[in-house]
Amino acid sequence: MKFAAATAAVILSKIASIAAHGGVTSWTIGGTTYPGWQPYLSAAGQDTAGRPYSSYDPILNAVAPTLHCNNDGSNGPIPESLTIASGQSITAHWPQWTHAQGPVTVYLASCGAATCDSVKSSGLQWFKINEAGLLSGTVYDGTWGTGKVMDTLEWTATIPASLKPGAYLIRFELLALHQANTPQFYPECANLIVTGSGTAFPSSSFLAPIPGAWGANDPGVNIDIYSEAAKSMTSYPIPGPPVWSGDNSAPPPSSTAAPPATTAPPAGPSTTTAAPPVTTTAAGTVAKYGQCGGIGYTGPTGCVEGTSCNHVNDYYFQCL
Repeated sequence: MKFAAATAAVILSKIASIAAHGGVTSWTIGGTTYPGWQPYLSAAGQDTAGRPYSSYDPILNAVAPTLHCNNDGSNGPIPESLTIASGQSITAHWPQWTHAQGPVTVYLASCGAATCDSVKSSGLQWFKINEAGLLSGTVYDGTWGTGKVMDTLEWTATIPASLKPGAYLIRFELLALHQANTPQFYPECANLIVTGSGTAFPSSSFLAPIPGAWGANDPGVNIDIYSEAAKSMTSYPIPGPPVWSGDNSAPPPSSTAAPPATTAPPAGPSTTTAAPPVTTTAAGTVAKYGQCGGIGYTGPTGCVEGTSCNHVNDYYFQCL
């Protein structure tokens, strides 16, 4: 890669006025660290596999159109790809992070091409390969995945060993919950070329669009971690589909955490309740958070007991 990361002095001068936020700025595979996108430097000459994003500021809308990779879906001006073997690990690095409450999630999406260079991240189907939410204690004062990132400024995920080779986007997201019922999403992406002899790919139960994998009223999104109820809650439902570990056996049951202390929806209209639940049932049963309908969808529409098929957008209905 031709692009060299700016010196620490330049970076610090650019971000001196920024507090409490962050973004991925480098990636490590097999002991080698590669530059990621540098949001406070000129886009010109940035030769990196990292997808561009404009600032360390959060996305505050749970269904924002930029939620996939924190931009309009475009690649950088000189796109690169990081090569990684299935079964190998990749580490994302943040230059700063100060929010200790919230989950970390890592997703992949197939680009369906030889590389991701010309592929927009909007409209892809994503599957989760790693997550960490409430690790110990209570929702009110426990230890969270984002707290570990605050301590180390890095997070590592492993590419499933059975994943078939190809071009993929990887997406690391920190979800900060420190403001009651005002979630802050921090997603960043990079282009990968996965190698190896794997043959597996997730079934529809593990795939979801972003935005669309969760809504504003998801119990893991619309939550007040400072409420009285949160003081006794010892589990937390991480938003999105279940983790795909490399096979398509039935997804594990989702968390049964108590509902958040406040169930009132955030101010303004919700985009996830535009249509009533779908009741049509086809052969097969979809796990919670799996896709159960939408334009062009041909899979099962029956949801597991205790959930129903809900309209997220015209292309994606989800068991919730």
